[in-house]
Amino acid sequence: MTATPTPPFNRLLLTGAAGGLGKVLRETLRPCANVIRLSDIVDMAPALDDREEVVICDLSDKQAVHQLVEGVDAILHFGGVSTERSFEEILGANICGVFHIYEAARRHGVKRVIFASSNHVIGFYKQGEIIDAHSPRRPDSYYGLSKSYGEDMASFYFDRYGIETVSIRIGSSFPEPQNRRMMSTWLSFGDLTHLLERALYAPNVGHTVVYGASDNNDVWWDNRYAAGLGYTPQDSSEVFREKVEAQPMPAADDPARVYQGGAFVASGPFGD
Repeated sequence: MTATPTPPFNRLLLTGAAGGLGKVLRETLRPCANVIRLSDIVDMAPALDDREEVVICDLSDKQAVHQLVEGVDAILHFGGVSTERSFEEILGANICGVFHIYEAARRHGVKRVIFASSNHVIGFYKQGEIIDAHSPRRPDSYYGLSKSYGEDMASFYFDRYGIETVSIRIGSSFPEPQNRRMMSTWLSFGDLTHLLERALYAPNVGHTVVYGASDNNDVWWDNRYAAGLGYTPQDSSEVFREKVEAQPMPAADDPARVYQGGAFVASGPFGD
């Protein structure tokens, strides 16, 4: 009889576990740890078994986050506001929240964080421009600014405290691409899981920035500086091309056709 392999981690923390991607990762990350601690600010489905821990936590609450991180070996930080909102709405969860995660990691000796960054860190580049992790950031929104701040937090906590981070600039992770822009930015759930596994297991990542996209035909992002992760996407948006191109073509000046960040570049202002 073949022995069941031991998961490489005892306990992983997944924040944002009630979100769209969190619900997917709750299932696909199970082989990575003996226990996955699932956290969000809203109610979630109860633990399925003794391999899950469900914790309600507001990321803007520093003490609550400190308690949340106790006893975990690595953190997959997907929590926070995931769309463009007013700065005040972004501030608590996305900016204070990421600080609280890294401070708790420091205090509890956690040495690996996977930070769910976003393509909206570079959203003001034009579609068709090829950029890499060393290209200057061009955030397209308050949301994009918060993710840019998170990447700086990751860099600082590595330089100061040796906490390693892989910042994944996630493109568009859905069951299938929803429009022409996503033909370039699409990241399948299978490739996302593979990328997270590589981000967790790869040695000596320091602070690595990687673009999260599948093996699509029309690519804007060069991952040369993340080659050490060993990420090799297997899926492609190409199988959806006929369905996507049956949609009406956006106007020539539509941000969804012009900018890598799509409609985010035109969201807001808020509160006027």
